Amino acid sequence: RSVSLLQAMDENYEVDLVYITERIISVSFPSGAEERSYTSNIKEVASMLASKHGEHYLLLNLSERRNDITKLNHKVLEFGWPDHYAPALDKICSMCKAMDTWLNADQHNVVVLHNKGNRGRTGVVVAAYMHYSNISASADQALDRFAMRRFYEDKALPVGQPSQRRYVRYFSGLLSGHIKINNKPLFLHHVIMHGIPNFESKGGCRPFLKIYQAMQPVYTSGIYNVQGDSHTSICITIEPGLLLKGDILLKCYHKRFRSPIRDVIFRVQFHTCAIHDLGVVFGKNELDQTFKDERFPEYGKVEFVFSFGPEKIKGMGHLENGPQVSVDYNTQDPLIRWDSYENFNRGCEDTGDGEESTRSEAVGMTRDVLCLESPPDQRQ
Repeated sequence: RSVSLLQAMDENYEVDLVYITERIISVSFPSGAEERSYTSNIKEVASMLASKHGEHYLLLNLSERRNDITKLNHKVLEFGWPDHYAPALDKICSMCKAMDTWLNADQHNVVVLHNKGNRGRTGVVVAAYMHYSNISASADQALDRFAMRRFYEDKALPVGQPSQRRYVRYFSGLLSGHIKINNKPLFLHHVIMHGIPNFESKGGCRPFLKIYQAMQPVYTSGIYNVQGDSHTSICITIEPGLLLKGDILLKCYHKRFRSPIRDVIFRVQFHTCAIHDLGVVFGKNELDQTFKDERFPEYGKVEFVFSFGPEKIKGMGHLENGPQVSVDYNTQDPLIRWDSYENFNRGCEDTGDGEESTRSEAVGMTRDVLCLESPPDQRQ
């Protein structure tokens, strides 16, 4: 059972410390926590953990790197990634391996998951480890997995994003063998928005697309101007096709008219190793942020058209936009060029040593495939 030790009123909590299982502890702070309150609370948490677990706790930091955490406990692994996002698939492998190695090294060892921000990040790790520990499960771990599932469903799922759930499914499917790894190159040619979101006072929107590979920008489209009713569709075409490999983040913004502000229309993350169809469709409830945005029509969806080569796909003339769509290719505008992630410090993944188990081998194979580097694309 999840036992909450330091928990105040629901969203007004300053620190939430939960024993998810006897050996996995979640320590989370709201993203808006004031520096002074955060610093004093983290010291309290550290002294409580030290008095209860001594040198036997390893801290996984899921948020931005902070020196004060390292000062309080020298056993800190940095795995941080941006709030409300899914982590890279190989990072999920590394985190599970690090937890397993530490927990198996000594029966007194405990793992602390530290997160400043939305609980969805902690949820991804807990759910992934639940699947990971299932591979060589013993009877006494069944209760732990039940507790992890309960924490995930009660605390993390309600605040999580569709891509976070998708990445947990990928990880689970790769471990169990239900997802066969796709090694073929994928070239993205078309992104089609079916159903036009209402971001302008007169209806319509001015979308432009940014595509990130391993959180590095690889493509920025022109700005499309769409008039017409919400049942129209709009097609953003990339020619020649854009080679994508690994962790992909696709973000579609609306550029406000005569305003230095951009709004997110939709955002989606996927990993190419799990894509087996050349046409992939994400409904509204599978798009991050969008799933609860009233401006995006309920029947709206986003379709991706891939091929195995960069050459233009024949027979796609029907996708061409009608006269109600115009495109501005001036992408030198700083608002269009701006990359939201360049300041996020990506942690180093030191996963430690230890005996290899069945599950470690499964994750090792998964990592080997996922860590294939692809050359960076120059088109930004």
